[in-house]
Amino acid sequence: MRLDAGESTVPLFARFAYSADLPYAVQADFLDGLAVLASWQFDRTMLADGLRRPVGEGDVTFGPHRGAGGHEIRIGLGSPAENEDGRAVLFAEARALKGFLRQTYDVVGEGEESMDVDKLLDEILAR
Repeated sequence: MRLDAGESTVPLFARFAYSADLPYAVQADFLDGLAVLASWQFDRTMLADGLRRPVGEGDVTFGPHRGAGGHEIRIGLGSPAENEDGRAVLFAEARALKGFLRQTYDVVGEGEESMDVDKLLDEILAR
């Protein structure tokens, strides 16, 4: 993965995780060595759609991108305000994300997501 830093790019490590406990979400941690710089949760379907076409508006956007190394996905994070200073643009290898998504579908199949709303409400109200 790489971070677009204006006129140059910076390599960035990312760790993507998926759990059947949150079947609609993909957890992404962006790392500097062992330190987590930022954590985001993405909608799994939106991430998959972003490999084929531009999706999202607001804080998170995805879209296909043709980079020097081949097919990538462009990930836009942060405020879409007029000033782009608060926005990060990342590029990830499309093949790696497709492989990751295939693994998530082994855990919970595409379109088979469900959530126990009563359990979720109990957890929220218990806080």
